[in-house]
Amino acid sequence: MVVQLRPAPQLPGRMSEGSQPKVEANILVLGAEKVGKSALTVRFLTRRFIGEYGDIESVYTHNVMVGGRDVCFSIWDSSCPQAAELQGWVSEKQLRWADGFVVVYSICDRSSFHLARQQLQRIRQLKRRSSSEKVPVILVGNKRDLQHRRAVSSEEGRLLALSTNSGFFEISAAETYHGALVVFHELLDLVRDSRSSGKKAVGIRGIVRTMSAVFGRRRTE
Repeated sequence: MVVQLRPAPQLPGRMSEGSQPKVEANILVLGAEKVGKSALTVRFLTRRFIGEYGDIESVYTHNVMVGGRDVCFSIWDSSCPQAAELQGWVSEKQLRWADGFVVVYSICDRSSFHLARQQLQRIRQLKRRSSSEKVPVILVGNKRDLQHRRAVSSEEGRLLALSTNSGFFEISAAETYHGALVVFHELLDLVRDSRSSGKKAVGIRGIVRTMSAVFGRRRTE
């Protein structure tokens, strides 16, 4: 079953004096087939758990208040390529579009954990190439309710997250809404921190250029 969500119609209006502008965040959800990517996404959007989905890509838009700010999430629930050699692939188009990433694996499926590792490495490689120092990423071990089928330990998940400078959560999209909420809200915080760091870095580079120009003129005067 595939659920398509449409944003609620927005009434035209002006921002009230002193109010803060809307925060927009593009989130790319990655992972192997049947790890619960769509279940996690739809759980966050609707609070409902739906267990069966077709292997189809969808982009959802979700407007919500977070910490007193209007936030618009655009969430790209990606499909996993069928060809084995392409399953760890993340396209440059996806990387350019996304402000942050959720990489999902199933704690019951070791191969999905290996694929998550490949996707994290791909994200880091391409972001380094574009000089992006801080990449907002959350690694999610899903299906925590199926402990009797566990094939990936919590410690392995934490170590992978640590080695790739990612956040980490183990959750059960089937059991609770809270886990999905925490994942997306934490990623939003990382996206906002990344933007703040980027602005500071640009500001510092501008100051350095200005000082260099001033002192350069003094030396030649």
